[in-house]
Amino acid sequence: MLFSSLLFLFVFLPVVLLLYYCCPKRFRCGFLLAANLVFYACGEPVFVLLMLFSILLNWGGGLLAARCREKGRGAVLFGVVLLNLLLLGFFKYAGMIGDTLRLLPPLAGLPALEIPLPIGISFYTFQSMSYVIDVSRGDCEAQRNPVVFGTYVSLFPQLIAGPIVRYRDVEAELADPGRESFALFGDGAALFFVGLAKKVLLANPLGKLWTLCAADPQAAGAPGAWIGAAAFAMQIYFDFSGYSDMARGLGLLFGFHFCENFNYPYTASSVSDFWRRWHMSLTSWFRDYVYIPLGGNRRGTARTLFNLTVVWFLTGLWHGASWNFAAWGLYYAVILIAERLFLGKLLKKLPGFAAHLWVLFCVLIGWVLFAVEDVNGITEYLSVMFAGGGLSRETAVPLLGGIPLMLAGVLACLPAGRKLWERLPGRAAQILSLCFCVLSALLCTASLIRDSYNPFLYFRF
Repeated sequence: MLFSSLLFLFVFLPVVLLLYYCCPKRFRCGFLLAANLVFYACGEPVFVLLMLFSILLNWGGGLLAARCREKGRGAVLFGVVLLNLLLLGFFKYAGMIGDTLRLLPPLAGLPALEIPLPIGISFYTFQSMSYVIDVSRGDCEAQRNPVVFGTYVSLFPQLIAGPIVRYRDVEAELADPGRESFALFGDGAALFFVGLAKKVLLANPLGKLWTLCAADPQAAGAPGAWIGAAAFAMQIYFDFSGYSDMARGLGLLFGFHFCENFNYPYTASSVSDFWRRWHMSLTSWFRDYVYIPLGGNRRGTARTLFNLTVVWFLTGLWHGASWNFAAWGLYYAVILIAERLFLGKLLKKLPGFAAHLWVLFCVLIGWVLFAVEDVNGITEYLSVMFAGGGLSRETAVPLLGGIPLMLAGVLACLPAGRKLWERLPGRAAQILSLCFCVLSALLCTASLIRDSYNPFLYFRF
């Protein structure tokens, strides 16, 4: 069930909010767990059992890790993490591995594996593993109540698309579900409708421009190919950051504070800076649970570069079971290594606009690797970007019509609007916030009724 669907907006969310606030505080956690499971079952009822297994596995693993901190901690942690990765690997990567093996002549006859991907498995698996690792390290206490832990893992606001929330960040709020307030509710509603507007009013129409260019790059020509890549860059940003804003807003409605996941990444001054601003919960997860345990930058330059390569290869594979994602991760590994070795110093000496152009150039090429899964398709699109002809008439008309939308997207990628909002007096901000929520609800509802095009790019991850 999408947050931007009419079913969620007008049936599921109002009913859950009403029943949640009618519940006595001591029953709210249990009710929220039930609501989480219903939400997930609306999309994939069979895989609710898989999620429940994951909850029990990591809940029990956390208890065992807490009990064995002095002796046997490593074995417990290794076993629980291995089981998590095996589950994730089977459902997400078995098909990819089988397709790769069939490329070898002796194994060409292997049957194709078509295993459906449980929605959100990458997010809730990483979230669960972070809990067990933190308990094992002594960074948080083990949760003895399986209902509370199950609520944490399955929280529907961030279940299917993050941000990746660590248990220690919401531990107190899970223990005391009576922290809601009218002000918090208002802030959550405003943030939710900001995210909804990003998703429905910007990401969806920008996605149509990208689809048009990607369907026939030769007809788009070099100008259209660059415009299409820029449209995808903004589509995925508004799609994912919009969903993250909706998740954080929903969290506030129920009294939870989730971490911010995006910080205007397209204003970055280097590619390294870009990845400190994009999908920050995932970046910090790989930093704390993979990069630093591998040694980080503490074991010399060669080991640091190796660690960066491993982390970005895994980051690419996390995004999808296809080799283009692995190539995308390695592409960023090469750029980040170059910035660490010599390019970063050069970028600091350049004028600000030149550094931004470098970032945008790298990111647009990266999004082509990310969006086009077929190797031949990637080659064709990139060749058109750098050596294609002019726009065809059929492609030029819709692309020119999309210029106002592109300009609106560029403005929305900048922090100027947020800074202006923060300067408003409290009373004016409240009135404008209410007006924005109403207007966003009306416009988004009208758009969803009129147009069935409402994809969500991160569902496949």
